[in-house]
Amino acid sequence: MAAAAQPKPETPAAADPWARVEPLPCLLTVEIPVPGFTVSDLVHLEHGRIIATRWTVGQDVPLRVNDELIAWSEFEIAQDRLAVRLTELA
Repeated sequence: MAAAAQPKPETPAAADPWARVEPLPCLLTVEIPVPGFTVSDLVHLEHGRIIATRWTVGQDVPLRVNDELIAWSEFEIAQDRLAVRLTELA
């Protein structure tokens, strides 16, 4: 008669299936539309220049990871920094 198989001890990767991929780098982008932006505008960018956008306060902006839309977010001020707050997962 064969002995009953003993359960294997749980490894950290088995306990947390994300453990192996969590350290991988990814690119997080927050997109703000800038209508009518031209190559000429790009060439003339300089420190302190203000660029008009169509974004308005309270309007959600797309949050992407590696070009994939993952959520919608909004800007807010956190102490002396501009921050992004998730408002809805895509």
